[in-house]
Amino acid sequence: MSFTSFMKDALEQARLAGEAGEVPVGAVVVRGGEIIGRGRNATRSGCDPSAHAEIVAIRAACAALGQDRLSGCDLYVTLEPCAMCAGAIAHARIARLYFGAADPKSGGVTVGARVFERAQSHHAPEVYDGIGADEASALLKSFFAEKRG
Repeated sequence: MSFTSFMKDALEQARLAGEAGEVPVGAVVVRGGEIIGRGRNATRSGCDPSAHAEIVAIRAACAALGQDRLSGCDLYVTLEPCAMCAGAIAHARIARLYFGAADPKSGGVTVGARVFERAQSHHAPEVYDGIGADEASALLKSFFAEKRG
């Protein structure tokens, strides 16, 4: 089986989040080459601080499978997950995490908390970063420039 990136699908979710006035972050959960969960930031619209793209996508994938574990699944997200999302990724037992832009301010994977490196982490996925990073970063910069402008 050859590798297929689903980052374009996560980027589409990020664009939709931005159009809705949310911080443009998107995510998809993939199993066996098929998207089983989609998510985009919805913290403002849902009045829910936990409604990050990763959490929304994980919830959708778990509902689609009817289980609370996503063993063998991949998660594509446009921005490095925060510590909360990294914890959810570990609890869900995501096999592989692919993310776009690094988040030096709030990242929880390669900077900051580095959740998967902690002894308390239930599980550590394989991590691949920088996929679609330029486009993901451009979406975020454009969004915040508009907010400030």
